[in-house]
Amino acid sequence: MKKIGFIGLGVMGGSIVKHFLKHGYEVFVYNRTQAKAAPYLAIGAKGCATPTEVANASEIIFTMVGFPQDVEEVYFGSHGIFQGDVAGKYLVDLTTSTPSLAQKIFVKGVERFAHVLDAPVSGGDLGAQKGTLTIMVGGIEEDYAALQKEFAVFGKTINYQGVAGSGQHTKMANQIMIAGTMTGMTELLVYANAAGLDVEKVLATVGGGSAANWSLSNYAPRILQGDYTPGFFVKHFVKDLKIALEEAKKLGLDLPATAQAEALYEKLENEGYGNDGTQSLIKLYWPEGIAPVSKK
Repeated sequence: MKKIGFIGLGVMGGSIVKHFLKHGYEVFVYNRTQAKAAPYLAIGAKGCATPTEVANASEIIFTMVGFPQDVEEVYFGSHGIFQGDVAGKYLVDLTTSTPSLAQKIFVKGVERFAHVLDAPVSGGDLGAQKGTLTIMVGGIEEDYAALQKEFAVFGKTINYQGVAGSGQHTKMANQIMIAGTMTGMTELLVYANAAGLDVEKVLATVGGGSAANWSLSNYAPRILQGDYTPGFFVKHFVKDLKIALEEAKKLGLDLPATAQAEALYEKLENEGYGNDGTQSLIKLYWPEGIAPVSKK
């Protein structure tokens, strides 16, 4: 059984670590806020003081942190992964980051005789908890094939997308789609409530037709329950949409719907909801987070 290193114990990373432990892997963990590692140490994970220490102890190192600058620090910092022994090891970044940074990590990894994959995921907190995440992989195809067993521990749909950076490009396409479903789901709720309809009945109806989508079935019920805990943070979605728009610009593309979604989420973040779940977009319309009584 291979030794797993895991850096980043957030909403999704922590659940992935639990899956590896349940499957009998020896798991070495690091988190910038060390107190967050305590629950995982209590169930068998081994704590490390730095990413370098994780790299030295592990055969496969997964990283899942917040922002591209965090990825940069974890890999290239003074106590980063590349300060350790990575020859012959697999380095897999699950963070949603930039394609250019994925390529930079790949080039450095090749210089150090490591196998590098960018493998951002989709499925939110529920997908991580259930072990059913979608994993989008870029890098060398043989390296992707070598980690099928490990990817299957926490993923259900696992596909190779192409050379280094391709996983991140695929995740951008994913986030562009989600931007549309989240804004559509939000405006559906606002409209149905203002029209005096039974919103739960509307959801049951449209969710059984061509309007059905993941956001509608997973986030609309949370909104109606007043649950804004993060399956995915607003601040991270703003980051993702900014990356998507920057990459689109490099490709000579204009994505007005995505740009509008990014503006709405950035407004939401500026109003203090950056640490809420993405379903809190409804608060731009329902400031109390609950549906106002319809005046119709």
